[in-house]
Amino acid sequence: MKATSFPLAQITDRQIDLNDVAGANGFLFVREGIGFAAIGISARAHATEARELLSAIEYSSPDAPIGVGPIMFGSIPFDTTHDADFILPTVMFCKTREGDTWVTVIDDAPIPEINENSTTSSTAHFDVRDGVSLSTYIAAVEAARNAVRCGDLTKAVIARDVFVQSDVPIDIHQLLIRLRSSFGTSYRYSFDGFVGASPELLVAIHDDEITSHPLAGTTPRTGDAQQDALLAKQLLESAKNQIEHRVVIDMVHDTLLPHCSYLDWEAEPSVVQVANVQHLGTQLVGKLSEPRMHVLDAALALSPTPALGGFPREQALQLIAQYEGMDRDKYGGAIGWFDSRGNGVFAVAIRCAQFNDARTQARLFAGGGIVADSDPQEELAETNAKLQAMLAAITRQ
Repeated sequence: MKATSFPLAQITDRQIDLNDVAGANGFLFVREGIGFAAIGISARAHATEARELLSAIEYSSPDAPIGVGPIMFGSIPFDTTHDADFILPTVMFCKTREGDTWVTVIDDAPIPEINENSTTSSTAHFDVRDGVSLSTYIAAVEAARNAVRCGDLTKAVIARDVFVQSDVPIDIHQLLIRLRSSFGTSYRYSFDGFVGASPELLVAIHDDEITSHPLAGTTPRTGDAQQDALLAKQLLESAKNQIEHRVVIDMVHDTLLPHCSYLDWEAEPSVVQVANVQHLGTQLVGKLSEPRMHVLDAALALSPTPALGGFPREQALQLIAQYEGMDRDKYGGAIGWFDSRGNGVFAVAIRCAQFNDARTQARLFAGGGIVADSDPQEELAETNAKLQAMLAAITRQ
């Protein structure tokens, strides 16, 4: 295979909306206008084979910025004993940090016509039901809390799922547009019917710079500025949430530091606001030492972080498998891309929905970190707050 990249301006002066490129059936990974949308699959591979495939592609474009060129895009599942799944897009439109739009094609594939967003006016009826029963969820929270109180765990993350059933197919193109309106600062993604808007950067590598921005600890947003400020203050002062957050930061730091000449992080967490909730967040930024770590290796080493699994990792994952009562599949893993040089970006796969092939059913997920002071009813309320983001975007008409 061979790949060719060129600036979009060489063929048209038209501005391209990445959401329109992805449409209902394409691929998308974008944050604040930077990222890509793609159409078609030239190859599909698991993690190791994906790296080998990229290295074998004939490609030379010395002037192209990072993110332009052949890439592998896909997901790392929550259960990393299962294979990661990556695709090589056939035609990709990339908007770079510099504000330019580039096109990459595999084997001289034709560039398809891009249809602009058009609002459809169909009235759908939605039914929402629990996946895991609430009694199973509450029992899992109690089991995790007891394990922490006994000293077996520092933290475990318990999640639940809900199903949204529609009497007509759900338009993923329109869903992506709505997510952009509400979650423009999140990593919005669409991959094989797996759609979401994640506020959490797992890891990114750009040349020799490595960054991560873990989130853990949550409180709602009410829409009232004064009330939200009070909730944010309480979040920062909460011993329970600080413990939950510190566990994540320490694991990310300890995993990345051996690969860095330096790794800096914020001394105190800040509050990160998204449309419906607020999180504690801490950014880590470092410089990679030689030989440089590949972003896929970093993502595999970090996922699932204690923000989605727990700590110690293996004991937490065993408890989740025993009590949670569901297969998380892609939820709680990672979604992102990498190139042949090891650059790339992976977000934590949260605030998401997995659609069936007919696009008439969506499975939504939400979870929370359980520590010694966790209250099951408060944890349930937190999952409801987190579910509202995707639930509202899907059912809005």
